[in-house]
Amino acid sequence: MPSTRRELLASCLAAGAAVAVPALAAAEPAAPARRRRTLRIAHLTDIHVQPELGAARGLAACFAHVQSLPERLGLDAPDMIITGGDTIMDAMDADMARTRLQWELWRKTKADHCGLEIRSVIGNHDVWGWGKTKAGTTGDEPLYGKHWACDEFGRDKPYASFDRGGWHIVLLDSVFPFGEGYIGRLDEAQWDWFEADLAAVDPAMPVAVFSHIPILSATGLAVASPPPDSTPQDSTVPDSSVPDGPPPGLQVPANRIHVDGRRFLKTFAARPNVKACLSGHMHLVEQLDYQGVRHLCNGAVSAGWWKGRNLGTDFGYAIVDLHDDGTVERRYVPYGWTAPS
Repeated sequence: MPSTRRELLASCLAAGAAVAVPALAAAEPAAPARRRRTLRIAHLTDIHVQPELGAARGLAACFAHVQSLPERLGLDAPDMIITGGDTIMDAMDADMARTRLQWELWRKTKADHCGLEIRSVIGNHDVWGWGKTKAGTTGDEPLYGKHWACDEFGRDKPYASFDRGGWHIVLLDSVFPFGEGYIGRLDEAQWDWFEADLAAVDPAMPVAVFSHIPILSATGLAVASPPPDSTPQDSTVPDSSVPDGPPPGLQVPANRIHVDGRRFLKTFAARPNVKACLSGHMHLVEQLDYQGVRHLCNGAVSAGWWKGRNLGTDFGYAIVDLHDDGTVERRYVPYGWTAPS
């Protein structure tokens, strides 16, 4: 007598008999969990507001576009705006009168045209007077350096964090003094604060980190010559001056990317709830996914410093959707501005 199911089937087939074979039990595929968007941020970076080139009118148009997304594109309105640094055209090499004029223009345009909550990252152009030769500063002025921008943004430090929509949001200060210019990195006081801040976050809560200068990016490869805001000191720094820097023999484009990037990668590896790093500075749009973290460079409201597109990147801003499962989606939105003739 056939002793197994296979032998039974074989004997029946050999005899030409019909047989009903019991179906094997199959596990039902698990239904995919439905994610839910918990926070929508409009990321407006590299605004570079100034009296020239219609920049204030362009910013007003951008604010109007952000707040009319439901009518324009059928998208839900953002919950808040985060500005990504370089709010004003330039304070680093500007005197006090020129710097005051730019901040007043920012304040008025924001008050007249924006009804959404705004949180801000500090960019290199928001720092007053580090270019002492051109700015005519001594370094002893009460508003020197980042103090002026901190006053404008309503906080006592150039970095901050907060919780919103089930996410922990970190606003870093990327701008580190180097000669009369800057490089991209955190000082040790900010590193201590950042690591303690992440340690205090529930490991189940996803984290998004906003910086002005990209933490990890390939956009520097697309720029064959220094950007118009660079200074001779900005271009490179030797390995020996950068803790946790690049392998020996390489030079870092220190005004385009964080030179302490490998330290960030070590920190993120120990904190897998860090899900996204968002930046500006390069006036380009990029997505780079690395070791579970999505790095997004989000163009520029001013595109090519209000003179036109920058390497094909239009005047625009990013809509960033943060979901309850820790995923991040970005959409770059041109807002229809064209440079004046």
